[in-house]
Amino acid sequence: MAAYLCPPAVIHGKHAVETSQIVAEVRDRHPDAAWAPRIDGIAASTGIQSRGWMLPLETVVAPGKGSGLRDVGAGPAQEALAREGFTQQDVDRVIATLEAIPAPQTVQERTAPAWEAVQSYGEQAARGALQIAGLDVADVDCLITSHSTTPALPGLDVTLANRLSLRNDVMMLPATQWACIAGTRSLALAAELVAADPDRVVLVVISEALSTTYQPADDTLESLIVRLLFADTAVAMVVTGRQRRESVLRLDSAWHHTLPGTQDLHRLETRSDGTHFVMDRRGPRAVQETVTAMWEWLRVRYQDDPESWHPDVLLAHPGGTRVLEYMEQTMPDAWPSGLLNYSRDSYTTGNRGGAAVFDIMRRAHDAGQKSGSRAVLYAAAPGLSATALEGEWL
Repeated sequence: MAAYLCPPAVIHGKHAVETSQIVAEVRDRHPDAAWAPRIDGIAASTGIQSRGWMLPLETVVAPGKGSGLRDVGAGPAQEALAREGFTQQDVDRVIATLEAIPAPQTVQERTAPAWEAVQSYGEQAARGALQIAGLDVADVDCLITSHSTTPALPGLDVTLANRLSLRNDVMMLPATQWACIAGTRSLALAAELVAADPDRVVLVVISEALSTTYQPADDTLESLIVRLLFADTAVAMVVTGRQRRESVLRLDSAWHHTLPGTQDLHRLETRSDGTHFVMDRRGPRAVQETVTAMWEWLRVRYQDDPESWHPDVLLAHPGGTRVLEYMEQTMPDAWPSGLLNYSRDSYTTGNRGGAAVFDIMRRAHDAGQKSGSRAVLYAAAPGLSATALEGEWL
């Protein structure tokens, strides 16, 4: 299935949001939350001091344009109060008070500016990837896109087809719901496409505004963790069926795995105030099961050379540092240490969802990963499903 990857373009959110800003905002909004006394320790445990967002924190937490009367309207409220015997003076006073109460942002108010940013960042990443690969938009035969936190129809694929002026016959494959697995699974799909036609050029673009899951009204511990973890990033990469001068990684095989009955552990829910990312504390243990299955896949794949084969770099996005620690604890003892260094480095500035593996690959490339190095790419996503790829650095 040999497929050749050019270095990815990575566009980080331009608005730096400090962990201290998030802690201050949450503490002011939820001073009586059960976890409030522990918030500093919880924030420090993430290892993240700053992350980039496509929109500033002030925009994300701003109230909506409506008031406390948005849902019922002033007229029906006045009538209801009058029926209950309130004087007109009291009615006017109550209505004025309710109109002064800001309402939360609606789904549209929250998502629309993020969707605009996702499109703009996606275009920047796409143009950057083509420039890195030494190709023009006219060379693109297939476009694969993903953007899970900003649902839209038409989606990012159609946006980019128009903004980039792609050829009218370009195959477009939107994969909105891949989420955290978008990086590895899009590359696996691209590899299949170029295997069928080695002259095909595939452009992969993933643009995620994960900050849209920051919900100011939520007072659960899980919501606090979501606020602290996510970063916004757009990435893009060119995949070809024949090696180019710009190619830096060859993919040789792919592996997919899905755990039945785990679809509720991590999920997105759309509510009146926007998109919520819901986490179950059982999630990390389920992700660990996919890691164990991946080790078995690699063991079988290299069972004829069990003593000497090992990856030289692991580009892994399992959702958090807890599973990275599990990966280090469960990989074969003979494997060298430091395989996950680039993965850990990426997490220090936030969880990038589907864009993470491309960001990690970019870090390895910029650090001068040696030619001939064996690489394994891995990611897990809500579902729970996982995809891994194995290949060689060029």
